[in-house]
Amino acid sequence: MTALRRYPVLLALCLAALFMVVPFLIVAVNAVKSPAEYSQNGPLSLPHGLYLDGLEDFWQRVDYSRKLLNSVVISGSVAVLATALSVLNAYAIGIGRIRGRTWVLAFFVLANMLPQEALVYPLYYLSKQAGLYDTRLSVIIVFTVIQSAFGTYLLSSVLGRFPREIVEAARIDGADKWQILVRIVVPVSRPTLGVLLVFFFIWTWNEFLLPLVMLISNDNQTVSVALGVLQGQRLMDATMTNAAALLGVLPAIVFFLVFQRTLTRGIAVGAVK
Repeated sequence: MTALRRYPVLLALCLAALFMVVPFLIVAVNAVKSPAEYSQNGPLSLPHGLYLDGLEDFWQRVDYSRKLLNSVVISGSVAVLATALSVLNAYAIGIGRIRGRTWVLAFFVLANMLPQEALVYPLYYLSKQAGLYDTRLSVIIVFTVIQSAFGTYLLSSVLGRFPREIVEAARIDGADKWQILVRIVVPVSRPTLGVLLVFFFIWTWNEFLLPLVMLISNDNQTVSVALGVLQGQRLMDATMTNAAALLGVLPAIVFFLVFQRTLTRGIAVGAVK
């Protein structure tokens, strides 16, 4: 306690971690609690045993394995494609120094600031006209463009400070633009690209509005949409609600923990630079 009082920043971080962990623990505890036990003892009591019927009922009711596959395919594809598109755009803006660079960056910032509610009808209409409505490809294309707007703005500022001497030395050695990008820029920027990859995956995983509008069939819906639709059913009980929330957030947490070193390394490298 004395150490925490001496370091208020450490105290603030500990409190922030506590506020983030406690709700997840409450959800996890109530997910394995029977409805009778929940009604009798309340949400803060510990379960006397593992009640897994809520998890099993939710899994079967929404066909969770199918929803999980859709979310992984969409989020993973968007993370990879948006990162690649961000690198190409930022390479042209930050190192290529295209004309009107300021206006181009302003366009990407504006695109990143647009609320998704303003994009619902245009995207719905365009997907209908292109024959992509109610397909995973339509959501992948939309979120690739949306996420790459932020990625382009971030990487442009990073690549704008890229050492020009390295690029000029590679050109003198006979390297063309693609070789400079693949063999020099991408390896040097790998920590930052790893951070973008993790963020893009988690952000896309948590998206709800556009997948709800663009994916209307059960075979194409994502986990977040399944959670939102299930909440509207009157027969939903508290334990199944917590089970659904646990199964919905657990894959994203696992992905974050797996790539935690990549995220930490990218932030540390950015701080050192």
